[in-house]
Amino acid sequence: MKKIFILWLVLGFVGSSFAQTIIIKEQDTNEPIELVTLTNAKSGLYATTNAKGEADISMFKGLEKIEIRSLGYKTLLKSYTELEKEGFAITLKVSNLSLDEVIISGSRWRQNSDDVPSKIVAISAKEVALQNPQTAADLLKISGKVFVQKSQQGGGSPMIRGFATSRLLYSVDGVRMNTAIFRSGNLQNVINIDPFAIEGTEVLFGPGSVIYGSDAIGGVMSFQTLTPQFSHTDKPYIKGKANVRFSSANKEKTAHFDVNLGFKKWAFVTSISSWDYDHLRQGSHGPDDYIKDYYVQRQNSTDVVISQEDKLLQIPSAYSQINMMQKIRFQPNENWDFQYGFHFSETSSYGRYDRHTRVRTGTARYAEWDYGPQIWMMNNLNVNYSVTNSVFDQMSLRLAHQWFEESRIDRSLNNNERNAQNEEVGAYSANLDFKKAMGAKNTLFYGFEYVYDDVNSEGELTDISTGIAEVGPARYPKSSWQSMAVYVTDEFKVSEDFTLSAGARFNHIILDAAFDTTFYPFPFTEANLKNSALTGSVGGVYRPDDSWVISANLGTAFRAPNVDDLGKVFDSEPGSVVVPNPDLKPEYAYNADLGIAKVFGDVLKIDVTGYYTHLKDALVRRDFKLNGLDSIMYQGELSQVQAIQNAAIAKVYGVQIGAEVKLPKGFGFSTDVNIQTGEEELDNGTTSPSRHASPFFGTSRINYKANKLQMELNLEYQGKVDAEDLPEGEKDKTEFYALDVNGDAYAPSWYTLNFKALYKLTDTFDVSGGIENLTDQRYRPYSSGISGAGRNFIISLTAHF
Repeated sequence: MKKIFILWLVLGFVGSSFAQTIIIKEQDTNEPIELVTLTNAKSGLYATTNAKGEADISMFKGLEKIEIRSLGYKTLLKSYTELEKEGFAITLKVSNLSLDEVIISGSRWRQNSDDVPSKIVAISAKEVALQNPQTAADLLKISGKVFVQKSQQGGGSPMIRGFATSRLLYSVDGVRMNTAIFRSGNLQNVINIDPFAIEGTEVLFGPGSVIYGSDAIGGVMSFQTLTPQFSHTDKPYIKGKANVRFSSANKEKTAHFDVNLGFKKWAFVTSISSWDYDHLRQGSHGPDDYIKDYYVQRQNSTDVVISQEDKLLQIPSAYSQINMMQKIRFQPNENWDFQYGFHFSETSSYGRYDRHTRVRTGTARYAEWDYGPQIWMMNNLNVNYSVTNSVFDQMSLRLAHQWFEESRIDRSLNNNERNAQNEEVGAYSANLDFKKAMGAKNTLFYGFEYVYDDVNSEGELTDISTGIAEVGPARYPKSSWQSMAVYVTDEFKVSEDFTLSAGARFNHIILDAAFDTTFYPFPFTEANLKNSALTGSVGGVYRPDDSWVISANLGTAFRAPNVDDLGKVFDSEPGSVVVPNPDLKPEYAYNADLGIAKVFGDVLKIDVTGYYTHLKDALVRRDFKLNGLDSIMYQGELSQVQAIQNAAIAKVYGVQIGAEVKLPKGFGFSTDVNIQTGEEELDNGTTSPSRHASPFFGTSRINYKANKLQMELNLEYQGKVDAEDLPEGEKDKTEFYALDVNGDAYAPSWYTLNFKALYKLTDTFDVSGGIENLTDQRYRPYSSGISGAGRNFIISLTAHF
C-alpha cells in the first residue's frame, strides 16, 4: 500500500503543464466562493472552484465568452482577455433572485437552466449546512417542493407531482439507483445516501424517461457527491471538515469526517459518517389517535405487552447507520478525466413502526416486524474525454456495479414462528453519453445505456422456542431484469432569446423469472417478458430579457414492469395477499407543463409552474384469482388474493408556486406552495383520489444573513384530507390516520414552526442548529405511519481545515 501511495505522489508531479489559476470571491465579504462554475457553451469546457475559490482556467485561453455562475450570485460573462486584465481575480455579487444557474440533471451534461424546458430545482450544500437534515429524505424537503412520507424513522419516501416510489428515479453521480425490486409501496432506499457527502442535489420535475429510461415518470432526484479537487500549485491541496451533531427528539448522535487530498493530476476524497438515533418522540399537542403507548418485549419465552412511561415515544423506531465513500480522480491532461468512486452504506435493523401499530383481538398484532440491515454498495468508474471531431466534442462513459441487500423479519404475537425474507440485488450498468455542437445553434446529446439486475430472494422460518430453522417462502422469484436503450436530444437556439429542445428514446426490456411452487400453488413455473417502449419530449425556453423566463414542455415517460410488479408475494394489508402476475406490460405517462418566472426590480421573484399528467395502463393492485380461487391461506389467515395489473387510468394536475422577496438590511422572505389533485380509476369504473397525490403543502421562510451569521424562521404546513377525500386504499388504514367524529380515518392539517441558525465562529469553526417544531405539535405527514418529531433542539459543530 505504501508503494502505491508513493507512485501516486510521483504521478501527481510528473508531466505538470502550464496552469492559470483564477480566484473568485464574494464582493461583500471578500470570502472565497466554492463550486463556482466557469463554462463555455460552444466548446463544452468547464471548471469549478475549490474551497479557496480557485480554478484552473488555462483551457479557456483565447475564448471570448466564459460564463461564471454560482447559485445565489449574479452571473458574469467575461472573455479570457478581460480576466487576464483583472489579474485573474474577480468578485461575484450576491443575488437571491437569479433566474439562471448551471444544472446537470436535464441531460447528464452541465447546462445553463436557460436551455432546459423542464422544471429543475437545485439544493446547495450551503443550504444543507444551515438546515441540518438528518437523512437524504429530509434533505429533499428543503426544496419546499418535495413531499416526504415515512413508515418508520429509518425511511423517507418522496412524492413528486402525484407520483412516488418506483415511479420516481434516483441518480447518484449519474448512475441509476433504482433496481428491479423497487416497489410500488413506500421506499426507504434514499436514506442510504449521505447528506454530508453531497456536493449538490437537483430535482427534475415531470418526465425524465428520454435521458433516464424506465421509472422517471414523476421526476428525477439527482445527487452529486463530493468531487476530488486538484492542486493548482506545487503544494498538495488539502481540505476537509469534521462535524458532530446532537438532536433531542431522537437523541441523535452524529459524527462525520471528510478530507480532500489533491495534486496536479491526482486527487482523492475520503468520507465517513456515523448516525445513532434513539426512539423518536412525537409532539404533545395533536390527535390522541397517533399515540401508541405500549410495545412488545420477549420475557421468559413469552411475549409481554408493556405500557410505556413516556407515551409520546414511538417504540420501536431507533436505528443506526454508517456511510463510507472513497473517490479517486486522475486527469493526465485537459482532454481526459478519470473518476472512480466507492460508496458503502449499512443500517442496523430497525422496526417498521407502522406495522407495530396494527392490532388484532384488542392487542398488538405483531411481536416483531423489523427491516434487517439495509446495505448499499456502489463501484463507479466515470471516464470523460473532450476533443472536437466529427462524432462528438465530449464523451462520457460510466460503468457501475451496485449491491443492494435488505430483509424483512416478522412474527405474530404469541407465535413462535419467525418469518424472515432476504433480498439481494446485483445491479450492473453502462452508460455511454455524447455531446456534439452542430454549428453555432445546434447541440446534440445522444447515448446508449445497458442495465442488468440479478435478483436473489430467500425465505426462512424459525421456531424461536427450539432455534430450528427451515426454508420458507421467498418474497421474489429468482430473476433477471435487463434494459437496453438508445436516446437522442437536440437543443436548437432559434435566437438569443429562444431555445427549442426535442428528444426521443427507444428502450427494450427483458425480464426472466423462475418461480418456486413449493409453498404456493402457482399455475406457472416461469415468466418471460419482453417489452419495448418509445418515449419523447419537446419543449422550449423563452427569455425576452434577463428578468423573464417562460418555459413549456410536452413529454412522455414509461415504467416497465419489474420483478416486484411481476413476482412478489406479500401481505399488502390485513386480510389481503399479493401474488405474482406474469402478464404485464409497461405503463405510459403523457405530460404537459408550463412555467413562468419573473423578477421585479431585483426585489421580488415569482415562479409559477402548472402541469398535467395522464397515466395509461397504470400498474395497480387489484383483486385477482389464483387457480380459480379469490382467497388463499397466507401466514395462517384466509386472505383476499390480489395482484399487480395494467388495470387503470390515472391523472394528476396541479401548480407549484414560489415567491422570493429581498428585504432591506440582510432580510428576505420566500415561500413555496404546492397544490395538486390526483384521480385513479377503480375496478368498478369509478374514480378515487390517487394515493400518492399529496395534499396542499408548502414552506414559508423569513431569513437573515450578515457577515458571519445566517438565520431562518420557517413554517412548514400541510392541508387537511377529509375522510371522503382519502384514496379508497387508505380508508381502512385506521392505524395511520386520525379518526373523525364518525370514526372514519382522515389526515388532519398541521404546521411546524422552526428556527435555524449558523454562525461562523472563526475561519475554522462553525456552529449551527436551532429548534424544530417550536410549538411541539403532534403531526403526521399524509400517508405516513409514524409521526414527525416533537420539539427538537439541534446543535452542530463543524471544523473546516
